[in-house]
Amino acid sequence: MEDVNEYQLWLHTDQSGRGQKTINYYLIALRALLKYLISRDVEVVSPEKVTLSKTPGRQVSFLENDEVERLRQAIPTDSLNGLRDKAIVSVLYATGLRLSEIVGLKRNQVSLVSGEFSVRGKGGKVRPVFLTEVAQDDLATYVESRSDTNPFVFIRHYKNPEHDSRKEPLTGRSIQRALAHYARAAGITKPMSPHKLRHSFATDLLRNGADLRSVQALLGHSSITTTQVYTHITDKSLKEIHSRFHSDEQPSSTLEK
Repeated sequence: MEDVNEYQLWLHTDQSGRGQKTINYYLIALRALLKYLISRDVEVVSPEKVTLSKTPGRQVSFLENDEVERLRQAIPTDSLNGLRDKAIVSVLYATGLRLSEIVGLKRNQVSLVSGEFSVRGKGGKVRPVFLTEVAQDDLATYVESRSDTNPFVFIRHYKNPEHDSRKEPLTGRSIQRALAHYARAAGITKPMSPHKLRHSFATDLLRNGADLRSVQALLGHSSITTTQVYTHITDKSLKEIHSRFHSDEQPSSTLEK
């Protein structure tokens, strides 16, 4: 145990600039090593004695509904690229898909009639995904405007349309650049990314009364702890409830002092 304590002390005092989260990763790896050694009948310290330090709660940044709409309206729809990008924004906000999930989405996965489909997320977990009417319409407009045979839902469109049928999706980096560009055009000063729309999706669900377990399932989180990072967004709702139901008028006393 003395060696473990010295190692933990070294991690905290070493001048390499490791953050608390990184230090915990090192300790988690140490726990895994100890568990392995125990499985090999080696006498070592119990992994439970390697304690992790608390890390500051992570805050998420998201867009309000009106900002998402401003983002959509900032996208010109006089080209396939514009129709595609508008559909991307709408689908990300409607579903909370990860960037890797929307990049890998194929046309035979998505039903434009029912607006429902399944995706395989982290850890190979399959979850249901549902489109809003807006997302369904934007996606249908884009897909039905194409004449290529590319199996992916979102693709790069070339000056020579024949190249559109290459069996490759639009890159994640292209989506990130496009969203940042349209955010500037919409006058949105918050840093923009596909993951911010995932945060916005979860935030909107919780604000409208969805329970945490349902949001966990829709996001594809394996642990409810990961989903709990969004609970801070209910603070606004709590403030509204407080203002609505808590009177600041003090009852007058009937007793003379």
